[in-house]
Amino acid sequence: MKAVGFNQPLPISDSRSLIDLDLPEPEYGEQDLLVEVQDIAVNPADTKVRASVQPATGTWRILGWDALGRVRAVGARVTGFKPGDRVFYAGAIDRLGSYAELQAVDARIATHAPATLGDEDAAALPLTALTAWETLFDRLRVEQPVAGAAHAILVIGGAGGVGSITIQLARALTDLTVIATASRPETVAWVEKLGAHHVIDHRQPLAPQIDALGLGAPAFVFSTTHTDDYLTDIVALIAPQGRIALIDDPASLDIVSLKRNSLSVHWEFMFIRPLLGTADIARQQEILAKVAALADQGKITTTRTQSLGPISAENLRKAHALLESGQAIGKLTLAGFAVQEQGA
Repeated sequence: MKAVGFNQPLPISDSRSLIDLDLPEPEYGEQDLLVEVQDIAVNPADTKVRASVQPATGTWRILGWDALGRVRAVGARVTGFKPGDRVFYAGAIDRLGSYAELQAVDARIATHAPATLGDEDAAALPLTALTAWETLFDRLRVEQPVAGAAHAILVIGGAGGVGSITIQLARALTDLTVIATASRPETVAWVEKLGAHHVIDHRQPLAPQIDALGLGAPAFVFSTTHTDDYLTDIVALIAPQGRIALIDDPASLDIVSLKRNSLSVHWEFMFIRPLLGTADIARQQEILAKVAALADQGKITTTRTQSLGPISAENLRKAHALLESGQAIGKLTLAGFAVQEQGA
């Protein structure tokens, strides 16, 4: 099967950083679906692993954790799926990824794709929607108010993939006032289109801008990027006993300053359920089914903003470079593997 992978961590400017491959088809287990991958989305997680992980000698690492495809085969213990079903999922970080024509994925973290979205539009949703949902409802527990706080959430990095779907889920499922950060005219317009009530500039101090809104101190902050740079501002602007969530990977994070106002910090790592096979692993299937229903009801929309063509090493290098530039808005997708011409 065709695939794209790497065998050494290299800068994305190096043509060897991602390479077109021909690999054996993956084996699938009794709890797995074997999926013919049709469309994928690219995430910052892809770039981080590519730049930092050294595969074992003689092996290739296949990235990719957003996919839409058709079920080719189902494992002996799988229920609710059959060959031909159109599914989407975010996969598992410790298994063969979606930069491949075929992928084996645990059926408990996959579900039927939204019927009203095109393939690339649907492929853009799983990883970020799971991250946003788990952050809002499993980590921050936004349905439990913070006494005396403004029932509001600040989303730092509102125009990124996670921020874009967090805004929509918060608007669709809660009565939170949603404040998003953005700094360029195009990103401000994007987060406003998605439903942010207020937009502030993350290139300027955050606390004075929050104060100027006149809402009071927000109960919740979701930091999607550069948390170590924003932490002092977050502590200054959030309500006492407020809850902070983050998903990035600061080299260090000194949280001693949170003690004075009894603030809590919650790290969201979307891969933990499939990685450790937690008792509630099937919650990811449940969440994605709810996301698909929301899309079919018109309550959320895709966060796809750009398609980069067929799945190939060249196009994936372009996608990684764009993500690493920090200029991407929403999600980037690729569709199918290019068909090789006769005699080529």
